[in-house]
This record gives sequence, C-alpha cells and structure tokens, in this order.
Amino acid sequence: MGLHGDSRDLSRGRTARAGPRRSGGLRGGAIVFAAVAAVFTLTLPPSVPGGDSGELVTAAYELGVAHPPGYPLFTLVAKLAIVLFPIGSVAYRVNLLCGLFGAVAASLLFFTVFRLSGSYAGGILAAGVFSFSHLTWQWSTAAEVFSLNNLFVGLLMALTVRFEEAATAKERSKIAKIGAFCCGLSLCNQHTIVLYVLCIIPWILFRLLKQKELSLGSLLKLSLYFSAGLLPYLYLPISSYLNQARWTWGDQTTLLGFLTHFLREEYGTFSLAKSEIGSSMSEILHSQVTNMRTELSFNIQVLAVWANICLARKDRPNPSLVWLFTGMFCVYSLFFAWRANLDISKPLFMGVVERFWMQSNAVVAVLAGVGLSALVSESNRVLNNGIGLQGLEWLSATILVTYQIYSNYRICDQRTNYVIDKFAKNLLASMPRDAIILLRGDLPGNSLRYMHYCEGLRPDISLVDQEMMTYEWYLPKMAKHLPGVNFPGDRWNPVEGILPSGMVTFNLYHFLEINKQKETFVCIGIHEGDPTWKKNYSLWPWGSCDKLVSSEIVFNPDKWIKLTRNIYNWTEEYGRFDPSSWESVANEEMWQARMKTAFFIFNLAETANVPSNVKTQLYTHAYNLYKEIVYLQKEHPVNWHKNYAIACERMLGLRERDTDPEVLLSETIRHFHLYTQKARNDPQLADILVALKHLRKELRSLRNMKNV
Repeated sequence: MGLHGDSRDLSRGRTARAGPRRSGGLRGGAIVFAAVAAVFTLTLPPSVPGGDSGELVTAAYELGVAHPPGYPLFTLVAKLAIVLFPIGSVAYRVNLLCGLFGAVAASLLFFTVFRLSGSYAGGILAAGVFSFSHLTWQWSTAAEVFSLNNLFVGLLMALTVRFEEAATAKERSKIAKIGAFCCGLSLCNQHTIVLYVLCIIPWILFRLLKQKELSLGSLLKLSLYFSAGLLPYLYLPISSYLNQARWTWGDQTTLLGFLTHFLREEYGTFSLAKSEIGSSMSEILHSQVTNMRTELSFNIQVLAVWANICLARKDRPNPSLVWLFTGMFCVYSLFFAWRANLDISKPLFMGVVERFWMQSNAVVAVLAGVGLSALVSESNRVLNNGIGLQGLEWLSATILVTYQIYSNYRICDQRTNYVIDKFAKNLLASMPRDAIILLRGDLPGNSLRYMHYCEGLRPDISLVDQEMMTYEWYLPKMAKHLPGVNFPGDRWNPVEGILPSGMVTFNLYHFLEINKQKETFVCIGIHEGDPTWKKNYSLWPWGSCDKLVSSEIVFNPDKWIKLTRNIYNWTEEYGRFDPSSWESVANEEMWQARMKTAFFIFNLAETANVPSNVKTQLYTHAYNLYKEIVYLQKEHPVNWHKNYAIACERMLGLRERDTDPEVLLSETIRHFHLYTQKARNDPQLADILVALKHLRKELRSLRNMKNV
C-alpha cells in the first residue's frame, strides 16, 4: 500500500515540476535571447564583411541564386530583412538578421539544457560559452549562413528533448511532425546539418516504434512534413526561370541543372573545395580538439565528458539524449575531418575550415551545461550542501561566460570595421569610366559585386567573372545584364570552336579584340588556362589589379609611376589583422599594390631586350620606388626588404656616377639581413646567407680601399 502511495506521489511530483520547468525554460530563453541579441547588435559590422557575405547579400538583394547549394531559405529571409529593416546599409541589415539568428540559437541551447537538467546555470553556461566564443560571435554578426545553421542545430536538439518529454502519443506525434518539417527546412540552408538529421531521425523512429506508435501511415505523414520543409528549394528554378537578377549562379530550370547546384557538383558534392589536396584526417581532428579548447575552454571539454560519465548512474534523467548528442558530435567530427579537403596549414584555409566546427561546438556546449548540473547534483548527493553548491554552480557559469565575453569582445567588436568596404570602394574608384573588370577570386568578386549592385557604385563599370565565363550557364544567363560588354561566343574556352551542344567558344584574345573600345582590367590575377591574350596584350600593374594593354603601346615608366603612385587611399596598418581573416587578405593586397609598379619596372629591366641606357633608366626607377616605399612605413611586407636589397645590388652593378657604392652595399646587406630574420621559411634562405657573407667581405674591402 505504502509503495503504491509513494509511486503516485512521485508521479504527481513529476507532473508538478513539468509546468514550472516549461514556463521557466521559456522565460529564461527569452532573457538569454535579449541579452545575446543586445551584445551582437552592439558589435555588428556596419558594412559588408569578407568571404561569401558580399555574394550572399547580392543574391538576396537581386533575388538571384547564391553559390551551391543555393541557400534558398537564407536568401528569402535576407531579402525580407533588406526590405523591412529601416536602418543601415544593405549589408548591415543582413548582418543584423544574422545577429538575431545567433541570439535565437543561444536561447534554444539554453532551453535544451534547462529541459534536460532543470538547471538555469547550466543553460546559461551552454548559451553564453557557445555564443560568445570567438568563432560563433564572429560569424553571428556577419552576413553568412552559419548563424542560421546554429539556430537549426539548437532547434533540432530542443525539439528532440521535447519529444522525449512528451507524455502522450498525441503530443509525440505532433512534435515528430514539427521536427520532420524543421529537419527538411534546415537542409534549405547549410547541408552539413544533414549529419545531425541522419542521427536524430532514426532515434525518433526507434522511440516511436518502441512505443508502438509507428505505422506505415504515420511514416508517410512524417515524410510529407519533411518534404514540406524542402519547399524553399522551389525558389531556385523560379528565380532562374525569371532571370531578372543581375547576379545569380547556375541554371536550375532543368532537373540536371537543379541537381548540379543542389549537390554542389561544381565544388565537389562531399568536399569543401574542388581539386584541392587537404590535410590528413588526423591533423584536422587534432586541430578541431585544439580549436575547441581555445574557443570553449578546457573546463567545458571536461564538463562535456563528465555528462557522459554520469550516465553510469542509473538514476540520471534522459541518458539516451546525452548519448544521442554525443553520437551526433562524433559522427559529424569524423565525417567532416574525412571530407574537409583543405590544407589547414594555410591561415586562410584554416579560417574556412574552423567555421564548420561551430556545429560540433554547439553540442559540446549543451553537454557541458548538462555536465555542470550533473556535477552539482553528484556533489550534493555526497556532501549534502545544496544551497552552497547551487551558489557555486551559478558562480562557475558566470565566471566562464564573463571570461568568454572579456576575452573576445575586443576582437569581435566590428562596429568600426570598414576594411572590405574600403577595399572594394578603392578598387572601383581607381577604374576609368566604362571599364570592364574581369573578376577572379572571392575577395574582389564578392565585395565589388556588392558595392556595384547593392550600393549602386560605379554603374558605368561592367563586372565579368573569369571563372564563371567557363561555365556553360553563365553567358546565356548573364550576358543580357552586361549590355556594355561584347561576347564573341557563348562560353570562354582557350580552344575555339563549336561544342556538341551547339555553343560557340571564344578565347580571351578575341574577347579583348572585340571590346577594344573599352579599357579592360583583371582583379585579382588572370585565369592561367588561357594564354592567348599574350599574342597582342601585356599586363601592366594597376594597384591590386592589372590592366590589359595592347602590345603596340610603348611603356612610359615616368607616366605610369605618376598614374599609379597614389592610386589608393589606404590607411590600415600592416599586420594588424588575424592572418586567417579576410581583412588580413584585403590589407595584404592593398600593401602589396604599393610595390607592384616597382616590381613590374624591375622585372622589365631584367627581361626586356632594350638598349643599356633604357635598362639603366628602368633599374633606377625601380630602385627609387622601392626605396620610397620601404622607408615610408616602419612595418611593411617582409618581401619588400628582399626586393629592395636586390634593386640596390643591381644599382651597384651599374656603377652610376651619382650613386655611392658604399651606401648601396650597406643598404643591400642591411635589407637582406632584415629579410633573413623575418622570412625563415624562404627556400632561398641558405643562398641569401651565403650572399650576405660575400657582400660583407666586399664592404670591408671597399672601406679598406677608402682608408688607404
């Protein structure tokens, strides 16, 4: 009798706790959302960030299609934000939207932990440590797809917890249908979440089967809800068919074109990049663990492990969910390390790879929140000091979250970050009227497209993408939006002719010939696969870009130096940005642009078949330019030391009357020495050190002769 009475009391106790936990989770989630949204909004960049942001914002603004797999959900919601948000630039509005996505993700992580453990402190720990980590903060305030992906990670985990809590078959059925729809919808953003979907769906189906609530009819209904979540993908063929966007990617009007885009075949379906040889699986896994320790802290890793250790106790609540989340983390980490075909020893590629670790970090943060609650519960069982331990739990969560904010606020505060904005504006401002720019690479391509199409800068200029011109869909789709550019065929190919599909190919030489009435530039660099332009054209330096100039035109060094000396207004200090950031890449390009004319003139002197007096003039111009830029700033690219030292050495060999051999020799030695100190990885380092030894002997000999 007493046993039955205890059972009813326990049942009533669980029912009584369910209401407060549910309402408490919603209130706490709202508070977390408001706090994180306030911080993210305060630190938003005011203009376009680097990477894919410019392209994603442009696709949304134009209602075009973004790069594979298309991101239809992000595109449509971003377009709404551009229309509805009344403040800031077009890019700022999408940045703000992503900040709000990040805040929702934080509230969902809090909700997940709170419903799992009943711990406010654990929920705040998970939400705060994850949201204010460097990676999450950085990519939650930029117009990128990652914060929306974080939102879906949190949403799927929260729905999974709610499913486990459901007390009736009707409630489980309802949550399963909502979850199926959200699983489909999540795949309309970033495809990496499919690895979590593939873990959650079998778990849900198994739980339904165990409850004898899974039938063929219910399975069909769940499939329909999942399919309904994929409906935003209808936007791709609709946008492609209308063809009104001045910037779009691919032709999705055919099934083959749609599948090519959806499956990312132009990148490699299960890879980050096409034709790249990446780091090994073990290297990427090791870097992930190391990065996680940096992003979340070692304490968080320990708490996540502790959440799993505590499952050994039979009285722990929801052990299957902890195992599920841990399994999701392991599956994702192993698969991503296997398929991430980028060399993470390169800072920029490391920056690309580490963004995808946010998805696994979110799960670790949830496990850490549960682990903190379990640690306090276990300690309370042993020590029987509930109030003191609860205070310690709050103190631990507060310290860890506060430390995250303190550590990352300065670097994640992007309120004054106009670097990519200024980079794009400088490039556009430097161009003559009605110029054609052949774009190459994400940095110039995405930033210039954003400024040109979204901000309306330089409407007289025509932007043509070099890589896209090689795709069969590009010109049939985009040529009508480039009325000032003539195309001698349907597709760029070094080998001219008619393809089996009937498309007429053309090479770069004929493209330049048919557009002779306009000045043509390449930014940044020119496609290596088509050398036909060399028949009648040369590349002359134009800041970060290059101008394609007819070989009939004679190069005038004095005129070109005057034309390109102050081509940009760039004031950023050298080396002030994280090497893995796009700001660092833009800054490097702008600094190296200052020495491109000097390098070009020096190379002309080295290779051109010209009279000796012209060669001397070229060497002198290059020497003076190098000297000017090397002494203009204390910090500058290290290769300037090497280039200037070589220019000094060439001047020394000319034996001009108005030059001092001792000064030139001293400058050569000094700057070669500075270069060897800073460029330890140069393969020519040993040869330079040998040359330095010889040059020092020459200097001593010269000074001895002077003394005699």
